[in-house]
Amino acid sequence: MKITPLSIEGAWEILPQQFGDQRGLFLEWYRHDKLAEAVGHPLRLAQGNLSVSAKDVVRGIHFADVPPSQAKYVSCVRGAVLDVIVDLRVGSESFGAWEFVQLDDVDRRSVYLSEGLGHGFVALTDDATLHYCVSETYNPSAEHGIHPLDPDLGIDWPAEVPILSAKDEAAPSLEEALKSDLLPRYADCVAYTSSLNG
Repeated sequence: MKITPLSIEGAWEILPQQFGDQRGLFLEWYRHDKLAEAVGHPLRLAQGNLSVSAKDVVRGIHFADVPPSQAKYVSCVRGAVLDVIVDLRVGSESFGAWEFVQLDDVDRRSVYLSEGLGHGFVALTDDATLHYCVSETYNPSAEHGIHPLDPDLGIDWPAEVPILSAKDEAAPSLEEALKSDLLPRYADCVAYTSSLNG
């Protein structure tokens, strides 16, 4: 398993080593010790989610209040998605920046996003199936979103006609979220993740 930091601080790509033969294949999809060594603290697994999306569905950009927010460990177990990590932490050097990572059932890579980062994806295939483990259970009062097609973010979604949920369609722009003090602060995110070293 190779764990590589992405350009946005607090995000990593995980590339597993696959062992295959005529029977099929085997891989270590998640290793708590290797992830903790890379990110600096253990990931508390509190909930597992599965989403299935049709081609061109865009989900996101989602984030949660800090503390505690939700760290996410995301993998695609069927089909392919282009996963996007967005830095929504006010005061971060890369605030507003985003990065794509393709997740699919070929390379079987995963991404880890620490607390305070925004997350979304676009399905590149029908029945694209994402599995993600999160560090906190779902709390609707602490969950938020940024409109994924916000021109100020400028995410180049590879979908001719992106399909959004009503909730994502109604999400504020980055500027609106910033003005309403909805976004997490970088200093709070750093303080919280530092406290996880216990």
